[in-house]
Amino acid sequence: MKFVQQYFWRVLLAVVFGLFATSSWADPPDSKSWQMHDKLKPVIGEDGKKHEATCSGYPGTDPEFKFWTRKGKSDNLLVYFEGGGACWDNFTCTFPITGSQDFPYQFFVPAIPPGLDPSQFEGIFKADNPANPVKDWTVVYIPYCTGDLHSGSTTNLYFDVRGAVGLPPVPNFPPAFELKHRGFDNFMVVLDWMKKHVDDPKKVLVAGVSAGGYGATANFPWLDRTFRRAHKYLMADASQGVTTHNFDIGTISDAGRQSWNLQLPPWVFGPAPWLGDSADLIRDVAQALPRAKLAQFTTAQDGVQSGFYRVQQQLNGPPGTCPDPKVDWNQRMLPSLSLSAAIPNYRYYLADGEYHSLLGSANFYTENSAGPTFSSWLGNMLKGGQWEDAYCATCLTPITCPPH
Repeated sequence: MKFVQQYFWRVLLAVVFGLFATSSWADPPDSKSWQMHDKLKPVIGEDGKKHEATCSGYPGTDPEFKFWTRKGKSDNLLVYFEGGGACWDNFTCTFPITGSQDFPYQFFVPAIPPGLDPSQFEGIFKADNPANPVKDWTVVYIPYCTGDLHSGSTTNLYFDVRGAVGLPPVPNFPPAFELKHRGFDNFMVVLDWMKKHVDDPKKVLVAGVSAGGYGATANFPWLDRTFRRAHKYLMADASQGVTTHNFDIGTISDAGRQSWNLQLPPWVFGPAPWLGDSADLIRDVAQALPRAKLAQFTTAQDGVQSGFYRVQQQLNGPPGTCPDPKVDWNQRMLPSLSLSAAIPNYRYYLADGEYHSLLGSANFYTENSAGPTFSSWLGNMLKGGQWEDAYCATCLTPITCPPH
């Protein structure tokens, strides 16, 4: 379990900055002007149901959900889903990400970090970098604080397991607590805002990192329906869908992703979408929406993705074939890429290394282990240039499991 924590505390710290943005959407278009949207009212969503925005409500955290927007100078729109882990049972939901290296287990961001300021973000958010293919686009930034890959719509009761795993109790922490897995509800509220305030974009890029990459993929069909006339693109970063079978299709009593009451569009994923594998998500969307362009990015031995995969093996089963989680994950990830690569409107960028995600980091501009820089590769996707699968020289060869 410490394997997951060692990577994720850094990810959290990378998105905690200064003061909240306070600029007004009514201001003249300015690439550096961000607006925070809070005190959100319930809406009737595109699915015809009532939705109310909320974070997880983990004890001691702020349950308010809010999102940010930046008005661009072009007629194009970027919808960005943030990442931040996941939780699905008593064990994983007891331990949120705190940002401290001293905490033994950390699995999900339970609330929007205080002081979050998108104007300080790197990578795809840098409006002053000429190499950014979306530098002048309008941006809708959707934070993540529900532990459900932006796709759940339920409230669950969990039990504090600190004592059971030999950790001291937290003062005043209840023995049982509710968590709101309402990521889909939050998206419906944001989508309602977009319908009212974003005028007929020419291009729409839906992107996300880690948990947000799954959220971007699962919710992409709703944005496709909302902006029917636009050219649509999906960029899923560090979300390859390498999960265990039991995690994907186990019953609610077995935990796994069924604990979130996933809201996957049935016209894309079928009448029983909860029966599909996580690796099938992007493939199903690509096949259902052939006029859209879809892509994935990953490193060959992503430490966070392989860490969560190992946790699923330990909690849900079945076990893997190699004790090294990066090797085991790599051996599962590569066949998934090759299957998806047979779809004409899908491409991937497979980079060397073990780091986790690049859309929100300086690596967005410098990563070139697969040939082109990633930012130029994404730019070609968006403008219709040469756009092929990209991979480092040795990345398509499965890693051999060391003797054990």
